[in-house]
Amino acid sequence: MGALTGLRVVEMAGLGPVPFAAMMLADMGAEVLRIDSPPRNPEDPHDRSGPIWRGRSGITVDLKDPAGVAQVKEIITVADVIIEGFRPGVMERLGLSPEVLLDLNPRLVYGRMTGWGQSGPLAAEAGHDVNYLAISGILRQIGREGERPIPPLNLVGDYGGGGMLLTVGVLGALVERATSGLGQVIDAAMIDGAALLMVSIAGALARGAWQDPPGTNALDTGAPFYEVYRTADGRDLAFGAVEPRFYSRVLSVLELDPALVAQQYDRSTWAATKELFAAKVAERSLAEWTKAFEGADACVSPVLTLQEAASHPHFAERGTWADFGGSVQPAAAPRFSRTPSSTNPLHRATDPQLLLDRWHRRSTAPVPEPQAAEH
Repeated sequence: MGALTGLRVVEMAGLGPVPFAAMMLADMGAEVLRIDSPPRNPEDPHDRSGPIWRGRSGITVDLKDPAGVAQVKEIITVADVIIEGFRPGVMERLGLSPEVLLDLNPRLVYGRMTGWGQSGPLAAEAGHDVNYLAISGILRQIGREGERPIPPLNLVGDYGGGGMLLTVGVLGALVERATSGLGQVIDAAMIDGAALLMVSIAGALARGAWQDPPGTNALDTGAPFYEVYRTADGRDLAFGAVEPRFYSRVLSVLELDPALVAQQYDRSTWAATKELFAAKVAERSLAEWTKAFEGADACVSPVLTLQEAASHPHFAERGTWADFGGSVQPAAAPRFSRTPSSTNPLHRATDPQLLLDRWHRRSTAPVPEPQAAEH
């Protein structure tokens, strides 16, 4: 019995952040019904076997057919939430706009996920994670001095600034609905979510603690104590010794002059100290350094592969990475004390018609009368 048990969610199938948000809701116990469009391209097999598709059921509906649109409207009358990731105007052209669906179901929470947002000069433009980060000023901050920016996979825009933002918005609207009895529309944009993740860096910039060019600051590889160094066997060791007490322990394990701790935040010394660190780390293998720093509490960690991480004792004990059906995938998070989430890909996935029948039966139960929300 997850924290969202009984919640009925319609997912308009897409890529990236929307299925990620649907996965999180399903992990927490929601009953998620995915609406797939028929494959228009023989090279698109609609493979839904990956971890991001776990825990929910799906049906194929032709949204270009009025009968298909009518079918979705019928489903919406018994749903709590709908999430979609189309460009602005697509759902309107399909006849599934927020106005239409909230008229059918005033309690509906309508989550909209886009890169640029529902408004603004770029709203209708195509884009991907790297584009949203580039124009938001974020991508420039991720890279070493004098080098090109490094796209951080598609974690910051699609998943952190996108899917998680949409999930938070949906949950916030559901909490408010418990008081008002009314649904609402959520405009979740990756540019907004990614910008939100930059709040601490923006604060540092405002007080003069962050500077251009990138790669010259304490947290962007500019400092010797927040860097990754190559070991003797070609592996990597990550340092995050931001506080002086941790930096002091690093110097001790590396057998470097303890007096360097007094210069930790003296930028003029960083380049020379990085050379010292690099030379020292290059003397031993990753395994040797891992053992040397074991128990030192110095904020130093081996850079592991995903396969190594999955079998690491800490993650193994917590079950952070789980194996289901031969597929290693991240387990549900966060952890709930009374209503644990589930990562089982088959959990709550059931025959779509049986799921809809259950939704219709539950929809006959009385619901609170809508009231004006107090703010």
